[in-house]
Amino acid sequence: MVNRTNNNKEETNMVLKWLKILLTASLALLCLFYALQNIANLDAVYSVMAAVMGMENHNYYPATFAFAISQPTLIWLAAALVIAAELTAGLVFLVAVWKLIQVRNAPSKLFQAEKSWVLIGAGIALFVWFGFFQVIGGAFFQMWQTELGDASMRGAFIYLASVALVTWFVYQPEPT
Repeated sequence: MVNRTNNNKEETNMVLKWLKILLTASLALLCLFYALQNIANLDAVYSVMAAVMGMENHNYYPATFAFAISQPTLIWLAAALVIAAELTAGLVFLVAVWKLIQVRNAPSKLFQAEKSWVLIGAGIALFVWFGFFQVIGGAFFQMWQTELGDASMRGAFIYLASVALVTWFVYQPEPT
């Protein structure tokens, strides 16, 4: 009876480990796909960033302490920073997947330790979609005032919530 219980627990842990590996791979793909879509649509990225950073069509809160940016070099720099951070998050998540696959048969303590790579990837992804979009885009540039900016903020919230929720699940220790 004890042996069968141990086997069930080991099987459950292995299933959980594989689910966590696959979810981490999904996070990698999320970040990489958005980065690659942005690269494929660079002119559109520039237009959206220019509209947000230029604070165009701000009718709800026309007065602001912030300042608009219309200098093309700064707009391209901001776009490059977002894309580079999305790529970096995706690549770090891929490293996490590789590390987790390598220790999937190891004791749970070692598997748990390798999850630190998931946290690093999540931190970068959250910095992109919370820090860049919600804080800088939303609070500083007030991008929520336009239809385009509001749609970008909503999308960013979906991505950051997905990253946070999946990371929370993945980081939970396996039952011992």
